[in-house]
Amino acid sequence: MEIIKIPQMKKEEYDELIREGYVSRIAFQGEKYPYIAPFMYVFDGSFLYFLSTKYGRKNDLFRKSPYVSVEVERYSADMSCYTFVTMQGRLVQEEDAITKKKVRKMFLDLIREHQLSHNILAALGHDPSDPIESILEEERSNIWKLTGVADIVALKNL
Repeated sequence: MEIIKIPQMKKEEYDELIREGYVSRIAFQGEKYPYIAPFMYVFDGSFLYFLSTKYGRKNDLFRKSPYVSVEVERYSADMSCYTFVTMQGRLVQEEDAITKKKVRKMFLDLIREHQLSHNILAALGHDPSDPIESILEEERSNIWKLTGVADIVALKNL
């Protein structure tokens, strides 16, 4: 019996997957096991940016080692269609004030465009009853940027 390999995606295909999505999983290097957490992200065409609350295990693991694996996927309910991309790279905390403002605006636009629940604000360090614009006005979350991507695996079904 011949083993059929899942076809690889071209750069244009996985860039489109990343552009269209907004939820990822990040695997951090844990003590014994990897620690995987979901993150919303925005993509500016060059970098993925994530908002992270300023508390929790992910912050401790980020400080110990910023090297991560990020996964973005899309699939149909019956799994007849699926695509995914994994990227191994390094997270850096964004410190540039202009970039931080631009990225926070991208998150605000994303939430509005996809009509996401205000409950998502809790995952970004805000109270869900806060106005959505509080993402711009208050820095209750860190901004992490994926850099130095060393390996990309992008596959799709036939």
